Amino acid sequence: MPLAVPVGALLALLFGVLILLLPPLKVLLALAGVAAALSIVRRPLRGLLLFGVLATFLPYATVQIGIRTTVSEALLMLIWASLLAHRLFSLYTPPLHLMRTERWLIALMMFSALPFVVGELSVHVEGNGPINWVRWLFNLSPLFLVPRLLNDEQSRERMTIALLLGTLLLLLLSIPVYLKSGNSTAIISIIGGLGYSNLDTLNQGLSGLSTRMGTPWTHPNIAGGAMAMLLPLAFCIGVTREGSVKVLGLAVAVLALAGLLFTGSRGALVSLVVVMCWMARRRVPYVGRMLMTGVLLGCLLLMFYPPLQERIAGLFTSDDASTAVRFEEYSHFPDAMRAFPLGIGFKVDPPIPGTRLWGISNLWLNYIYKLGIPGMLLFVAVTVSWWREAKLPHNLVSLSRDTALWLGTRVGVMAALFSGVFDHYFSFTTVLIALFWLLLGVNLHEAKRLQQRAQAIESDPGERP
Repeated sequence: MPLAVPVGALLALLFGVLILLLPPLKVLLALAGVAAALSIVRRPLRGLLLFGVLATFLPYATVQIGIRTTVSEALLMLIWASLLAHRLFSLYTPPLHLMRTERWLIALMMFSALPFVVGELSVHVEGNGPINWVRWLFNLSPLFLVPRLLNDEQSRERMTIALLLGTLLLLLLSIPVYLKSGNSTAIISIIGGLGYSNLDTLNQGLSGLSTRMGTPWTHPNIAGGAMAMLLPLAFCIGVTREGSVKVLGLAVAVLALAGLLFTGSRGALVSLVVVMCWMARRRVPYVGRMLMTGVLLGCLLLMFYPPLQERIAGLFTSDDASTAVRFEEYSHFPDAMRAFPLGIGFKVDPPIPGTRLWGISNLWLNYIYKLGIPGMLLFVAVTVSWWREAKLPHNLVSLSRDTALWLGTRVGVMAALFSGVFDHYFSFTTVLIALFWLLLGVNLHEAKRLQQRAQAIESDPGERP
């Protein structure tokens, strides 16, 4: 680059001054951070791959960049800044054509400005609406990074490996700690040393969930949702690849199933069973046997694991606390709609402190709570457009090496959406929704590739994949 020499000289001068003013260790850490940032600016794909690992391994590790934010979100910001720099210096030309689903998401992002302004004026509590809004927009942006940085099969394969590697690291950290301690709070001291903040608040939140497995996702239901979304991808990759990638996929699939049971997230477990039944009905290979094996292992775990017995029994009792709270939320939700017809915006998350309003544990109703009915309808339009646009010709559903990434991401997004019936985490939960939109984007462009290949074969029957 033409700027390499002056930038290098400036950095050398800067670090020379820092060595005189700061301890050597801090200077070395700063030097490593700057080197990593410059590497990402030069090759944005490296930043997205690093995001895939960290967002699944340590999603809420934080960093101070003027504001306190997660490392995962800071990486997204740096990736977009590097793409802008490439654009300014004519080193990179992004694709101009937007798919219909991407246009709908842009409409949702633009509309969110109205609830944001309304919420700033009508919600009279302390909060940082502008920063929360910008962070939410960045968490939607991975959908638009896919055609820019993951525009070929090789890069999407590397992204998949990064996601599975981060998930494997999370499970290898969380499961042994839980099996050794038997409670959810044991993980706090470990993730505290890995960049997590607000540990006292986290400890209070997990103290009431002591029999469920704690993870770097901080809440067992969020962890369960992440496992339900990523497990189908791991399964499809594990049964269609060879060598170390196959081992990685199968290891993540098995450990994620165990982790899902240990978290005790009933909504995530039900959503995973539903989408696996859908796969079995479409005659996807191995799924039927996997379901039977899962039922057998689940029965054995129910026999010898009391916390899971309590969580499953809670599905069929009328005095289960979490179920009772959800019914109360539904009964009070019309009050929130009347009080804030255009939503509460981004200043705070529901429920609003100091009011008698309740929160809501539902993906689509949470969109209404935050963005009003128009915002929820736009989100529905995005997901319906994705469902139609990412279908294969003749509505084919098959599992092979060529279709594994498409099927794994499609079923993962389906599981996330179905879990929205029970929880709201895939609406505005930072980092988790970034992974959701990343998987949706990968599925969209994998479908586009497979559709183009099918069209080429139909036009030239002699051509083969």
